[in-house]
Amino acid sequence: MFTGIIEAVGEIKKVTSLESGIRIEIAPGRLDLCDVCIGDSIATNGVCLTIIALGGCMIAMEVSRETLNCTQGLDIQGRRVNLEKAMRLSDRVGGHLVSGHVDGVGKVAKFEPVGENCLLAIKAPVSLLKYVVKKGSIAVNGVSLTVNWIAEDEFRVNLVPHTLTMTALRDLKSDTKVNLEVDMLARYVERLASKSV
Repeated sequence: MFTGIIEAVGEIKKVTSLESGIRIEIAPGRLDLCDVCIGDSIATNGVCLTIIALGGCMIAMEVSRETLNCTQGLDIQGRRVNLEKAMRLSDRVGGHLVSGHVDGVGKVAKFEPVGENCLLAIKAPVSLLKYVVKKGSIAVNGVSLTVNWIAEDEFRVNLVPHTLTMTALRDLKSDTKVNLEVDMLARYVERLASKSV
């Protein structure tokens, strides 16, 4: 589990094709690796991946073909990515509970400054938008954000300067694809509501 509070921005330095997917090597930026071991989980642009090797200033993970089919951006060498270590049960949840299991891919419709902040509008699959509510939470490339506005096929969030500084969301532009994970509580509520009592 994760919180959607990004700890560092890394960069994909190498992508190697495998029969079952790819292996990626990431320079982890300012991510503190002193308590990280092989087998630990790291959310990488919102995707929960397992560390298979680490050393020096590099961590390596394998990404399955299935994961590549339902996410974006993990196979692009040079791409900057948001990184977050798995939370401990004693940690504060500064964002919201994020599983690292991407629900779908959206596309940036608008990314423009509004004063010191930035307006980010994302076109999303209609099947996901039923789980998105105004003032609710959503993870975009692993970043916990609050929804400010929602329509039939789009939602908008406000990015404050701190978020822009501390995450790779500042690299977004129009038509960039992003990983989306809806609030898991919404899925549980739907499941319970659909069950006959």
